[in-house]
Amino acid sequence: MTDAVDAIVVGAGPNGLAAAVTLARAGLSVRVYEAAPTPGGGARTEELTLPGYLHDVCSAVHPMALASPFFRGFELERRIELRLPPISYGHPLDGGRAGLAWRDLERTAEGLGRDGAAYAGLLRGLAAHDDALMDLIGSSLVRVPRHPLVGLRFGLAVLEQGSWAWNARFREEVAPAMLAGVAAHAIRPMPSPATAGAGLVLTALAHARGWPIPVGGSGAIVGAMVDDLRAHGGEVVTDAAIDDLAALPAARAVVLDVTPRALDRIAGDRLPDRYRRALRRFRYGNAAAKVDFALAGPVPWANPALAEAGTVHVGGTRAEIAAGEREVARGRHPASPYVLVSQPSIVDPTRAPDGRHTLWTYTHVPAGSTADPTEAVVRQIERFAPGFRDVILASSARSAVDLEADNPNYIGGDIASGAPSLMQLVRRPVISPDPWRTPLSGVYLASSSTPPGPGVHGLAGWNAARSALRHEFGVLSPPDLAPEDRPARA
Repeated sequence: MTDAVDAIVVGAGPNGLAAAVTLARAGLSVRVYEAAPTPGGGARTEELTLPGYLHDVCSAVHPMALASPFFRGFELERRIELRLPPISYGHPLDGGRAGLAWRDLERTAEGLGRDGAAYAGLLRGLAAHDDALMDLIGSSLVRVPRHPLVGLRFGLAVLEQGSWAWNARFREEVAPAMLAGVAAHAIRPMPSPATAGAGLVLTALAHARGWPIPVGGSGAIVGAMVDDLRAHGGEVVTDAAIDDLAALPAARAVVLDVTPRALDRIAGDRLPDRYRRALRRFRYGNAAAKVDFALAGPVPWANPALAEAGTVHVGGTRAEIAAGEREVARGRHPASPYVLVSQPSIVDPTRAPDGRHTLWTYTHVPAGSTADPTEAVVRQIERFAPGFRDVILASSARSAVDLEADNPNYIGGDIASGAPSLMQLVRRPVISPDPWRTPLSGVYLASSSTPPGPGVHGLAGWNAARSALRHEFGVLSPPDLAPEDRPARA
């Protein structure tokens, strides 16, 4: 295991594995080192509550699994089973009301009353050009966009929804609450351009392709990538923490799926002072805290249509969600928190015994929080699903600090591996058309701390690997990632 190889990848999360797959598909010998006992990072699936109940350790629903250029090239949907809930996401409000984001944008708009046309008008042009949208946000922002009209449309929407003009087009509560529920994924105060950008991309994908759930859990995605890596001669070494670049065997390229803080630590004074200062300026954001539930039955939502939603954003009106996110940014635990809920077992019966269900939730908390989030999460879900407590068989909670202990890239519980502020979407961690390439010869950064940021999309690793192929191996065309058994073209 200490022999020299062409390329080494440190970290077997989705980005590290995407880099490894890309390098191996180019004909290189590749070795991946992973500190944990199993690969996957935030995309693992384990029994966290009771035997027979499968829970996703971090990522659960994958809006970019069908949209990411890496996963499209990899043809993920041919390798594992991805199921699309009829409703991409739902948003309950008091009194049994709910916004329902069907994959069909026009059907969604029909359920929004007076705001239906405004909601559809905001999203139609983005959802209809999702490939161009992914190209726009899937790489460094320091470049000339290949689809300027889509970029202009997206920029104008971000300016609207990222400012206090965000309610100007709406007359009722449901549509703006739905948009706020998706924007809150960014774990930032809102309105802001960063939360608006994240929310608009995810909402457009909800209507363009849907938000798929992998059968068997997120670990199925990791399994497909590891299988492909090994099929092309690569290897994965687990229980292998790397604390110094000098500990690695010789390789022409080293790709690191770590945070800037970790890069600074393991590379040390080999890095130029100016670059080290940039790494140290990189800021980490607020945190998530997670609760997984084993349930005796489905969640008893007051609005029964929510039973068909793969994801439910719980937090009330847009104003309530914004107030809660401001509290988190001020270092407080909000009295009425935002809760992100995933219901994977509504489309994947393998997650729980017959008639039973699993429920995945997280809430937002200040960075470094040690608080157990269970009661806050249960109380908020009960608000919109009376009787929820009665169907809970068991639960497993992890605080923000626990999340970091499980995955060192989640500093303080920051599952985005760096605050997704507007500046840090451009400077991630440096302003460059090739931010994955470090000043160290042959060393590349490939974590969510690089563009395009957080999410299970593999794009940071794919971008880093393509940069390494160009600069270290003279390979200018990215390798074919598709399964070898794909049908021949007519």
